[in-house]
Amino acid sequence: MSNNRFPLFPLSAHLLPEGRMALRIFEPRYVRMVKEACAENKGFVMCMLNANGDKSANEHIHKIGTYATVVDFDMLDDGLLGIKVAGSHLVEVEDIAVEHDELRTGVCNPIDSWNCDLSTQQIAPMDERLKEIFGNYEELSSLYDEPKFDSPNWVLNRWLELLPVDGSQKQHFLEQRECTNLLKYLSTLIG
Repeated sequence: MSNNRFPLFPLSAHLLPEGRMALRIFEPRYVRMVKEACAENKGFVMCMLNANGDKSANEHIHKIGTYATVVDFDMLDDGLLGIKVAGSHLVEVEDIAVEHDELRTGVCNPIDSWNCDLSTQQIAPMDERLKEIFGNYEELSSLYDEPKFDSPNWVLNRWLELLPVDGSQKQHFLEQRECTNLLKYLSTLIG
């Protein structure tokens, strides 16, 4: 595999930079992906599924993904592999290929994340609502050793991960490379 070709792990959920996610791995292609990533000390790219994309043409995977690494793993009570992954940086995925076991790989080039030059006052009350969510959902809060509620980028990325909106909408916010529209959108939802 070339230096910038990585396995792709498409999900309806998404992971963004500095985010954490717990996953249950059971499909053989993804078990192989995780084993190889751990053995080679490399990562893979988590991508959002495109509900309107043609799978046979690999259009079911949105173009912006997040390079992720395995930070912990465990055999679960049901015999499945449980992993915890951490998002590193955004990538643009192109030239998707399908391997013998249906694992998809793509050429993944790093792209800049948005830089929110905002103060913590400007993201209020979104930071407080996010603290409430973390307080109510142990499975989410347990993923983070030190949540960064005082970092506008971190708070907005976590909200974009949690929002129950279509992957196309999330991709739209990521493509803009600036957080102002997401901030306005969240303000209408949260108040």
